[in-house]
Amino acid sequence: MFGVLSRRNVIGILMGIELMLNSVNLSFVAFSRYMVKTPHHGQIFAIFVITVAAAEAAVALAIVLGLYRNWRTVQVDEINLMKW
Repeated sequence: MFGVLSRRNVIGILMGIELMLNSVNLSFVAFSRYMVKTPHHGQIFAIFVITVAAAEAAVALAIVLGLYRNWRTVQVDEINLMKW
């Protein structure tokens, strides 16, 4: 969370989001290890989160490339989409 809130670079923010998603996956897998009745639900959720993270990374990198082509920067505070 600190990495997402403190970075000014879009790539750093995306890396922070990916780290948070990976920590959630680790929690799901650890939780499913200690479940007795339904031992695989946490692993299924982890696979779902991995798929969502892959789609999020692809879309976010496409947006970052588009922003870089238009404004030649990936700094969050320098990109203001409301002003043309």
